[in-house]
Amino acid sequence: MKKLKNEGELLKTAIADGMKYGEDRGAVIFEATDSATEKIAYIYRLLVHDKIIQPLPEDQVSQKSMKHKLAIWASKKKKG
Repeated sequence: MKKLKNEGELLKTAIADGMKYGEDRGAVIFEATDSATEKIAYIYRLLVHDKIIQPLPEDQVSQKSMKHKLAIWASKKKKG
């Protein structure tokens, strides 16, 4: 897994966009006390469920891989 240029910035964008997507869809209400780890996991699972992103093989799902997948999603969303 090759790190993306500006991956940290892309991840922040992905979290913000993912939170908005989940709340607009009516699937979740994020609380101020929710950790970034919880948000990343929930957003990843929601986007996979809605077939917006391809799922990782279950044995490869980790916080690091979910962050990377969300950063890729944000970079593609930014271009399109």
